[in-house]
Amino acid sequence: MTRIGVIITSTRQARFAERPAAWVTARLRREGVEVDVIDMRDHDLPSFDGPPPLYNPRVYATPEIAAFAERIDAADGFVILTAEYNHGYTAVFKNAVDHTSLEWDRKPMSYVGWGGVGGARAIEQLRTVAVELGAAPLRNAVHILPDILVPAMKAPSYDPALLAPLDGKLNELVSELLWWTEALRAGRHQITAGAA
Repeated sequence: MTRIGVIITSTRQARFAERPAAWVTARLRREGVEVDVIDMRDHDLPSFDGPPPLYNPRVYATPEIAAFAERIDAADGFVILTAEYNHGYTAVFKNAVDHTSLEWDRKPMSYVGWGGVGGARAIEQLRTVAVELGAAPLRNAVHILPDILVPAMKAPSYDPALLAPLDGKLNELVSELLWWTEALRAGRHQITAGAA
């Protein structure tokens, strides 16, 4: 069973994130794929101030950090859902990432962003962070630009038809993510078997 973590990085009130989360998870759900929606609202982590996690792997200062890290560790790949705030991704997610390290290693990471330029600047930052974590940032992303974002945001409830113009991009993202998830999971198992 492949486990994909869909991470909602925004914790703001009146956020848009639930709508793309529903759209993405519906597209991912299929035989052999388990989807874990990881909402940063559910992980109220302290500001990072400890020793670097790379040098203290899987040592967690609080049960809350451990709970977040265990969900990241259990996933085989990720879809990061990100708004763009001040040309960057959310501080809440940056703080969460800083509490972890090896939990992301050799796992593919894909992105769905929204904002004035479809979250492009936030996604570019996340790609560089992914490289530092040892994750594999993927090429295909979905950028929800204002022509789709504004009507989808203003709708009284989630309507997948409002995101339908981006279905082709999401299909490409999911196809690429699942391919890389299988390839990298096999590679991680080879490394683990070789170390035993």
